[in-house]
Amino acid sequence: MRVLIVDDEPIIRMDVREILEEKGCVVIGEAADGKTALNLARSLKPDVVLMDIKMPGDMDGLQAAKLINDEEICPVVLLTAYSESELVEQASSMGSIFGYLVKPIKEEDIMPALNMAVAKWSYYKKLKEENNELKSKLESRKIIEIAKGIIMEKYNLSEKEAYKKMQKLSMNMRKSMVEIAKNIIISNKFEEIMKI
Repeated sequence: MRVLIVDDEPIIRMDVREILEEKGCVVIGEAADGKTALNLARSLKPDVVLMDIKMPGDMDGLQAAKLINDEEICPVVLLTAYSESELVEQASSMGSIFGYLVKPIKEEDIMPALNMAVAKWSYYKKLKEENNELKSKLESRKIIEIAKGIIMEKYNLSEKEAYKKMQKLSMNMRKSMVEIAKNIIISNKFEEIMKI
């Protein structure tokens, strides 16, 4: 697992690096602030970012985590102190955090948290892909239905006959049903404009 460690305290970064390397992880970078973390995440494309929630500078861990998530780079696991429970709640409501660890970090907690974050990320990406695919299919279906309605009205055909006509056009022209449907809709609009 390729990990980016982000914490403004060098001793914590060193301790976390040691633990991760003992567990077989590769630490591909370290950062002490959110802005550097974001830039490193963009360029190094880690499997996961382990990031302190509070850091100095223009961008804290929450802001950097949100941007890393929005850009779909990788999951982020936040490091937090017990006293920062309000920030953890804020992070949870953002939906861009895939786990968190409480300082001082226990060695036995790191790998389960990172593994869980990577697994959740993979599931999230799969769901998003399926969602986009379904949206695309729905849009295609809408376009085909509109074109089918035009053919039914224009040639006084049943729904089944209109669909078969579109299928035949699709096969003969070696174009997808959606391309055929779009052409039907465009040519119909063109005809309507020419009548004016």
